[in-house]
Amino acid sequence: MIRVLVADDHALARSGLAAMLGVQSDIEVVGMAADGVEAVAEARRHRPDLVLMDIRMPRLDGIEATRRIRAEAAAPAVLVLTTFDLDQYVYEALRAGAGGFLLKDAPPGQLAEAVRTVAAGQALLAPAVTRRLIERFLSVPPESGTALEGLTEREREVLVQIGRGRSNAEIAAALHLSEATVKTHLSRVLTKMGLRDRVAAVVFAYEQGLVRPGQAEGQ
Repeated sequence: MIRVLVADDHALARSGLAAMLGVQSDIEVVGMAADGVEAVAEARRHRPDLVLMDIRMPRLDGIEATRRIRAEAAAPAVLVLTTFDLDQYVYEALRAGAGGFLLKDAPPGQLAEAVRTVAAGQALLAPAVTRRLIERFLSVPPESGTALEGLTEREREVLVQIGRGRSNAEIAAALHLSEATVKTHLSRVLTKMGLRDRVAAVVFAYEQGLVRPGQAEGQ
């Protein structure tokens, strides 16, 4: 059973999200929060597996709430809700530790599947809409490439593929490797670069200039 906390400042939205998730046999809504302060407190109280987090909330926004929640020991995963055209902080949410994005008008089935994906520790980054979000709001210049010196050539190739939002299976096919080997390379990249998860690896790849906004798949 996946235990979920719903954080949204609109009561109707909270109730609707909870209702959509409540009908799933493998998902249980254990709490709700009306702002970021409540989200942090309720996450500590209920110890959910995942927090469904709105970005724009009073007292404490979803980005800072995500950062505080993810800094806790045995932290839950965070799935961020976004309106896409209006939210300009989705990249910062990734940096804060969010595991992925979901559009607020997503159908119930997509919502439940997104919760399962992120709760399982997988980054919800493959859909084209998420790649566009990253590309649109990433405006930081690339950092010095010296941080990459500890990686082998193959590990750099895997990191580039991760930055492009590809799954392990897609990376394996592109680089002619087994999925097990891709997982091994990914694990080494995370360890060497001090990254907590796949989402952090995507952010790192952009920051290091390995992947640039608007870059074509083959470039």
